Amino acid sequence: MLRRQAIEVIENEVMDFIRRIITSERRNGRLDRSAFVILRQLSTHGPAGVKTLADQLHLDMSTVSRQAAALVEKGYVDKMPNPRDGRAYFYRITDLGTKELNENKQRQIDRLTNVLEGWSDEECITFGQLLKKYNQTVNKRKS
Repeated sequence: MLRRQAIEVIENEVMDFIRRIITSERRNGRLDRSAFVILRQLSTHGPAGVKTLADQLHLDMSTVSRQAAALVEKGYVDKMPNPRDGRAYFYRITDLGTKELNENKQRQIDRLTNVLEGWSDEECITFGQLLKKYNQTVNKRKS
């Protein structure tokens, strides 16, 4: 019964956490969540095609294609031909996309630094480790 109660608390707190992130993004971010996720993926892993991005982000190809096209229009991403298949192309983050991504990440870090101001170093480390463990568990189950 104790585990069930703990899981109910986790579910409630995760939902509140997600709601706050979404609300904060709407108020403070210049990049929407989908743009941020794609730009971060391209920045971290390099150029990728729609199928690869969809697989990595666990999204459908039409969603990624639509979101990537919007990033191309804004100049955050450009298309480069796939040398192995002339019909296909890769998306690559541009200098402007990198700049926007880095500025957005810094705003998030600044907000988190402010929110966690009263936390000890140990609490921040533990919270980070538990979030990482949770995300790794979820990612393993999605594969």
